[in-house]
Amino acid sequence: MAALAGGLLAGLAAADTIRQSAERQRAERREVSAVLVEDAEDRLPERAPSGYRVWATVRWTAPEGSTHADEARVPSGTPAGHAVTVWVDRSSKIAAEPLTDEETRWRAISVGALIASGASGAVLAVGWVARQGLERHRIARWAAEWERMNTQKGGKTGSP
Repeated sequence: MAALAGGLLAGLAAADTIRQSAERQRAERREVSAVLVEDAEDRLPERAPSGYRVWATVRWTAPEGSTHADEARVPSGTPAGHAVTVWVDRSSKIAAEPLTDEETRWRAISVGALIASGASGAVLAVGWVARQGLERHRIARWAAEWERMNTQKGGKTGSP
C-alpha cells in the first residue's frame, strides 16, 4: 500500500511540476518576427524529415526598441532577409517554443507515470532489502538456538 500511495503522490507531484513549468514558459516567452541575417544552409541529411531546421543568425527588435541578434533554428534553405518567427524570453534571448496544452498533458502523464513507477519500485526495493535482513537475522537466531539446544543435551552440532 505504501508503494502504491507513495508512487501515486510522487507521480501527481511530478505532473503538477511539469504543468507549472509549462505555464511559466508560456507567461515568460513571446513570439517575435525576426529577419534572417544569412542564408540558412541547404545541406540536408540523407533522411531529413520534412520541415528540417538548421541553425542560422537572425535579427529582431525588442519591444523597447533595442536590436538583438542570435542563432535560431530556421527552415533549411531559407534565404537571407526572409522573415522567420522565433521565441524569446523576458531578457530577449532566443528560447524554445513553450509547450502546447497537448504537449504539456502528454509530458505530465509520461513523467508522472515514470516517477510513480520509480517511487513505487524504490519503496518495494526498500521493503525487500529490509525483509532479507530480517530473514538473515531470524535464520542466525534459529541456528544459535539449535546450537544451544544440542549443547544442553551434551552433543555438538554436526557430530554423530
